[in-house]
Amino acid sequence: MKIYNTLTHQKEELVPLEDNHIKMYVCGPTVYDFFHIGNARPFITYDTLRRYLEHSGYKVTYVQNFTDIDDKVIKRAQEEGTTIGELSDRMIKEYFKDADALNIKRADIYPRATEYIDAIIDLVKLLEEKGFAYTSSDGVYFEIAKNPNYGKLSGKNIDDLLAGASERVASKEDKKSPLDFVLWKFKKEGEPFWPSPWGEGRPGWHIECSAMTRATLGDTIDLHCGGVDLVFPHHENEIAQSECATGKKFVRYWMHNGFINIDKEKMSKSKGNFFLVRDLTKQYEPMVLRFFMLQAQYRMPINFEKELLDAAVVSWNRITTCLDNLEHVAKSAPETDATEVAKNAVQELERAVIVAEEKWNRGLADDLNTADAIAAIFDLVRAANIATSVPGISSKALLKAQDKLLELLSVLGLDPTRSEKNSVPAEIIELVERRQTAKKEKDFALADSLRDEITAAGFKVEDTPQGPKVSAL
Repeated sequence: MKIYNTLTHQKEELVPLEDNHIKMYVCGPTVYDFFHIGNARPFITYDTLRRYLEHSGYKVTYVQNFTDIDDKVIKRAQEEGTTIGELSDRMIKEYFKDADALNIKRADIYPRATEYIDAIIDLVKLLEEKGFAYTSSDGVYFEIAKNPNYGKLSGKNIDDLLAGASERVASKEDKKSPLDFVLWKFKKEGEPFWPSPWGEGRPGWHIECSAMTRATLGDTIDLHCGGVDLVFPHHENEIAQSECATGKKFVRYWMHNGFINIDKEKMSKSKGNFFLVRDLTKQYEPMVLRFFMLQAQYRMPINFEKELLDAAVVSWNRITTCLDNLEHVAKSAPETDATEVAKNAVQELERAVIVAEEKWNRGLADDLNTADAIAAIFDLVRAANIATSVPGISSKALLKAQDKLLELLSVLGLDPTRSEKNSVPAEIIELVERRQTAKKEKDFALADSLRDEITAAGFKVEDTPQGPKVSAL
């Protein structure tokens, strides 16, 4: 598999440090609120990557952190009159509700920053011993001037950064350089704190991820993943402090997904143009949201707007309807092909299965191009729809195509059985049965009236040689 490495700005063959074992760290949420659609994109993207790697035969150790000590967490806990621990516990439970709905597999390890304070302190001590950290009046800082490689991930130049910093209002922080970032913050009134060799306080954001990565996966890992907004300063600072502390390469491959735009404008909480996954799943099925995300290659920006989501609903229903048709027709199909036409149709379907899987695999192996993988799935859907219309085609061939469709979807984390629209209410089934009786009795006016009633309820009924078939519109 080839992936685009942000560090080298090119696609590279993914070769794990340990044979057949990939160590993977994904930046998780800051747990002070429900997660929004921008957070959902990396969670879905790297869950899909993990699934494909495991499908390809790799063992994957997947770590996703929870940031449970942060200015936002502290502020929200104070507003609610609760502790950061109580707030974090509650929001982590809520995270899992939304993540489970989106079919995001559980990570192997979920480190929480507050559980790794000793590991964070050890890493800061190591940086201090090696001359990369210094103590000021308000905390312990990493000295960027001591690291000539700073900026290698983002491509940013230190002189340009310093020039930009000098144009901003001077900080109250007592630092050697405006670019130096905090490793340990001394305690402030009303904030949680822990003891340390430098005084009571709490960790800075960047050091948390470096320490948790090191504690759970080791000094050098294969993959570090997150949104493009984390390239600078978060991931740049992670590289600086991790490599200066250990003297080893921190991450071999860096992956970053693109932004989400809301109605063609960059999503931003400060602008108020963002959507919580919790709210969106009241309007759209979680599988539709996941499918929508995967329609674009992960490095490309996504424009999030109602018309495109509605189009995703239609496309997803094409897939689920095809699967329903395959199962429905197979129930009454012969075990072997009844005619020469049916035999030819089976050969065409079998070829379509092979070609679609090859195209699907090429797409995912080329920097996780889920757009190409989904296009391959629709190729197979078209072939399957043609096959179900051929009289006498064997059930074995149809069910084999169904199994392959389900397999390809499963690797993308798309599970049609989770769709609420797959269940037809009992009252709709009753209307379908009444309509069938009316047709037998040649009461076509009543049959048409019942069809209209079914349609008005959001379902459609199709007359097939195997009997009526009902599905959601």
